[in-house]
Amino acid sequence: MALPRTPAARHELVAGELSRLVAGTTDWDAPAPVDGWTARDVVDHLVTWSTGFLSAGGVDLPPGPSAAEDPATAWRHHADAVQALVDERGGEPFTHPHVGPGQLDTTVDRFYTADVFMHSWDLARATGQDARLDEDEAASMLAGMQPIEQVLRDSGHYGPPVAVPDDAPAVDRLMGFVGRDPGWRPTAGAPS
Repeated sequence: MALPRTPAARHELVAGELSRLVAGTTDWDAPAPVDGWTARDVVDHLVTWSTGFLSAGGVDLPPGPSAAEDPATAWRHHADAVQALVDERGGEPFTHPHVGPGQLDTTVDRFYTADVFMHSWDLARATGQDARLDEDEAASMLAGMQPIEQVLRDSGHYGPPVAVPDDAPAVDRLMGFVGRDPGWRPTAGAPS
């Protein structure tokens, strides 16, 4: 999945990949690689976190179904709303209290689309599907995150790094950096 350069096109492709994974999910209670999360929690996080993130900058998305009740419908509604936002209003200025001023579509790209990219791996692993994540994008994200590692760790949004060989695929190295074990499988993540 090579990612396009424009934020709207990137979101469409990344959200489309998560939509494929959502459509293939048969057990929303399956454990996910994030400690204490299920497949449903992955979708709930993406829907609720991004809604709050955008709202803090004065942009409200149309309310939709709850991921707790219907994660597939909630995701489709949310992904469509974000796509419409970046398509129709992407060039607008956007100021978030914690990340400062920027352009709406590039801020969505940096914070939300990147989050969808990484959490696609979580949903794929939780549900036994293949995550079709672009290696070049993973390498670029990792290179951008490494210089601010302590800030990221201090935010509480990332677990301790998991050691991954330097010659491992970029997706594995990115997942290890954000605190995921690239070898995680539902049975491997279950308490023994």
